[in-house]
Amino acid sequence: MDIKKLRNIGIIAHIDGGKTTTTERILYYTGITHKIGEVHEGEATMDWMEQERERGITITSAATTCTWKEHQINIIDTPGHVDFTVEVERSLRVLDGAVVIFDGKEGVEPQSETVWRQADKYGVPRMCFINKIDKEGADFDKALKSIHDRLSPKAVAIQIPIGERGGFSGVIDLVKMKAYEFEGAMGETVVEKEIPAELSEKAQAKRDILVEKISETDDELTMKFLEGEEISQEELKAALRKAVIDVKLIPVLTGTALRNKGVQLVLDAVLDYLPAPTDLPPVKAEDEKTGAELNIHPTEEEPFAALAFKVATDPFVGQVTFFRIYSGSLKSGSYVYNSTKGEKERISRILRMHANHREEIDFLGVGEIGALVGLKNTTTGDTLCDMDRHIILEKMTFPEPVIDIAIEPKTKADQEKMAIALRKLSEEDPTFRVRTDEESGQTIISGMGELHLDVLVDRMKREFKVEANIGKPQVAYRETIKGNAEAEGKYIKQSGGRGQYGHCWIRLEPLVKEEKTEEEKEAERKSGKKKEDAIFEFANEIKGGTIPQEFIPHVEKGIKEAMGNGILAGFPMVDVKATLYDGSYHDVDSSEAAFKVAGSMAFKAAARLAKPIILEPIMKVVISAPEQYMGDVVGDINSRRGIIKEINDKGEGTAIIKEIETEVPLSAMFGYTTQLRSMTQGRASSVMEFTKYAEVPSNIAQEIISGD
Repeated sequence: MDIKKLRNIGIIAHIDGGKTTTTERILYYTGITHKIGEVHEGEATMDWMEQERERGITITSAATTCTWKEHQINIIDTPGHVDFTVEVERSLRVLDGAVVIFDGKEGVEPQSETVWRQADKYGVPRMCFINKIDKEGADFDKALKSIHDRLSPKAVAIQIPIGERGGFSGVIDLVKMKAYEFEGAMGETVVEKEIPAELSEKAQAKRDILVEKISETDDELTMKFLEGEEISQEELKAALRKAVIDVKLIPVLTGTALRNKGVQLVLDAVLDYLPAPTDLPPVKAEDEKTGAELNIHPTEEEPFAALAFKVATDPFVGQVTFFRIYSGSLKSGSYVYNSTKGEKERISRILRMHANHREEIDFLGVGEIGALVGLKNTTTGDTLCDMDRHIILEKMTFPEPVIDIAIEPKTKADQEKMAIALRKLSEEDPTFRVRTDEESGQTIISGMGELHLDVLVDRMKREFKVEANIGKPQVAYRETIKGNAEAEGKYIKQSGGRGQYGHCWIRLEPLVKEEKTEEEKEAERKSGKKKEDAIFEFANEIKGGTIPQEFIPHVEKGIKEAMGNGILAGFPMVDVKATLYDGSYHDVDSSEAAFKVAGSMAFKAAARLAKPIILEPIMKVVISAPEQYMGDVVGDINSRRGIIKEINDKGEGTAIIKEIETEVPLSAMFGYTTQLRSMTQGRASSVMEFTKYAEVPSNIAQEIISGD
């Protein structure tokens, strides 16, 4: 496989943008599926989990390989619902390019912005497809303007529609200056025509804008453009390709996937403008032994290096690990090293995945995406590398879960099955956590939102046949301190035989997070490496051996354990700096365990003196509602302790929709979607994502502490 003929792309969109339908058409035209699966009939090929078929939304990124004009395209399907942003994050991490789909009537919607920001973070070259252009109310120019205004001024039309709404019949390619129409029952025959006379003036004007924008990215073309010289089609295409790969321009195409018009030209544009693995800068890695930074080049000659970007449980073959090869190649039967876990793994089977069937292969080359069966220790975000070159690729970063639900098995028989199911699901999804509440003994599951946990509980039923009762959603509160304090922890036990002795003094202070500079934010965006904010820092100021060196890590361990159950209401503590500065020991009785207990005691005593507070998750909520419901919606947000950040108009004339950006505590948002619908006769929608933790007002903190 010539790596220059390889494209790893993602298709990303708002929840109803038509992403799965577009992917279905791609699979149909590239010859893999013979009958197109329709989402609204619940039979799309990419939506392969049962619940996705029922809900009509895409939840897990399935990877699919297809061929178009002698090129291989690997497509990673990504979900458009905000509770599944982790899926989007991890698929963007392994993509080389993306097709972002917009609804021709709605233009940019809130979730499109979230996903766009994630694509910016990883510097992903992309193109846009304005879909559903045949829909009543669709408007290409307006949709393009909303992309310009709200996402990026780099977007530029390389096509315009011939007719809109019911009259849409094809597109004009502004690079080739030709018209294309789609014939046959499934639009499978693409017919090239001359541009209709009534559109030639508009097409020329739009082409002039395109030529000017492309010229601005290339010095040679700028000179030609200024001197009025003709720029050839080949020069335009080459300069546009370079500009797209450098994320200087974002080409915009149009069509209607459902009515089978325009998708083949999207495939052509993927080959023409999106990068092959060799077009991108080398991936950064670090040498496991020396910590030195290394560049990983996409060649077969370099030793093997790959990233596991998703773990899934397949009903037929068990655990499947999706991975992307960044250098070298992989043969079945070989051994690789998981440098993240420090474990050796045997490659028993390599699969090339189609949405719902799989092909077994013996070899996978550089740049490719595939799936492995039978890995014992590999989880999402792990690096797999050559046994003789131990490197670690950049780690993926995932947000902390914000919602907890207690779950219990319905019968004794379900108990063991539930434990296995929860372990497997948490291995697949880094934003899904499972823990046992120490006081109540209940099993608590945590996730990114109500839908996220609903889907996981549902999967437990279907895939693992576990019946469970779930409690009401609870907010994942945290605790921290606002002041400084010092305290001692002294643990002495004398009761026959060897005693126990541990004694330490610690100082606590709030861990101040420095605001990132614009340069740091830009560096993070370019490298895709996000500097993780620490939630705990430990400093050792012991001098003169008042506590022997070997006991100091155990003081820290004791502090960390005590932080797991805060002192106000038992929530985990965050953003604390602890300094160990004094203490004493006993030659015979001192032990690691005793110093661990002393550390825990000192922490609890100091935390009580350091003005402890409770923090709650604050959600960014974007509500779109018709103007006549504004008063009700804003009044309701205020009653939920929400803060209105800004209000913008979307739409025109009588169809003005107000978009309200707010910040609201998560505790006030359970069941909000249903209430919003009933308040606005079902005409409003909202998108919610976690933004930060903030201090809970004291009256509410009291209610939380007393358990009201």
